[in-house]
Amino acid sequence: MSATVSLITPDPEADEHRRSALRRMRTLAVSLLLLAAVVYVATLTIDGGQEGFWGFVNAGAEASMVGAIADWFAVTALFKHPLGLPIPHTALIPRRKDDLGRGLEEFVGENFLQEQIIRERVAAATISMRVGRWLAVPAHARRAVDEVADVATAALARVRDDHVEGLIRDALVPRFREEPIAPLLGGLLEETVRDDLHHGLVDLALVELHQWLVDNPETVAAVLGERAPWWAPTRLNDAVISRLHRELVSWVEDIRADPRHHARQALDSMLARLADDLLHDPETQERTERLKERLLDHPQVIASSVSLWNALRRSLQASLTDPDGAVRQRLLAETSAFAQRLVTEPELRARLDGLAADAAVFAVERYGTEVTTVITHTIERWDGKEAARRIELHVGRDLQFIRINGTIVGGLVGVLIHAVSVLIR
Repeated sequence: MSATVSLITPDPEADEHRRSALRRMRTLAVSLLLLAAVVYVATLTIDGGQEGFWGFVNAGAEASMVGAIADWFAVTALFKHPLGLPIPHTALIPRRKDDLGRGLEEFVGENFLQEQIIRERVAAATISMRVGRWLAVPAHARRAVDEVADVATAALARVRDDHVEGLIRDALVPRFREEPIAPLLGGLLEETVRDDLHHGLVDLALVELHQWLVDNPETVAAVLGERAPWWAPTRLNDAVISRLHRELVSWVEDIRADPRHHARQALDSMLARLADDLLHDPETQERTERLKERLLDHPQVIASSVSLWNALRRSLQASLTDPDGAVRQRLLAETSAFAQRLVTEPELRARLDGLAADAAVFAVERYGTEVTTVITHTIERWDGKEAARRIELHVGRDLQFIRINGTIVGGLVGVLIHAVSVLIR
């Protein structure tokens, strides 16, 4: 069994205020009891004590004392033994706090953590509308973006190179080894060729190649000169190389200008054939897989990946820390647009509120038992007497009304009973 622990007072000032209010109500309840006792004693000898008007007063005072003492006993018995006497079924909270904790746990679980109740409360909260209205204020949207940027910057700073290297080596590389890459490349290439997505890249490559050929005739001449026969005259080699350079530039110009050039068609045909081989030819697939393995085994893969990550991280951090950076400005624009949609689109709000309700229900169904068990475990660890004092401090003031009402109602009932007795006599 776990050892008992003392309760922590979260707000001593509030506790002192409750203690003062409890003392005032106790004083009032005791004062009414004493008043009833004084009236009872004072009216005992007036007109015989039981006759006439004073008989009604005496009977009412007597019943008020009985009601006040009975309700004092009932209220006191909750927290301690009345007058310190070990009367059975008293000091209920110190003795049965564990049972009360389990009962409270069952009560909360059965009456509060129910799916329909949770959905109703989430719907009544109108979470998405509140979020939308709050974010619609520019200052609030900027504050939210600033918080996200600060958290993201801190998170990026905490990711070390060895973390990234471990992720690549232990998680990504083994996964890439298991996954056949040839069908994936083949399908991607097939889609690219069918939708002519590669034509833009081809055009860009042709433009760059043409510009390079025009700007670097000496480099072209040097490359071609290395392949020229050693016995040929230099003047002849220069003439041939110059002609080859012009023809090469002209050929690239023709390909660039003609979308249906046979060279383009040949490239399309080659790519389509390669895509088909990647999808269906075992030999091509095997060669592709071997190439993949060689690439994954190369140590530069991990080093390059880490370098790429560091470059991306530095870029993101620089943009996130800059109030006018592109990332922050984009986040602010998207946040404002999202807030506007939340305010103006009931369907979006209903969908998001439904997701919030689903998440709350899932959390309660999965962790509700653990949440309610906290009540039992916490109460079991409390010291019984101190727990009783704390509970009395919070609810004792209201319980004093039971004593006050018992005094008043008891007196009225006493008068009524005396009236019936007089009528019967």
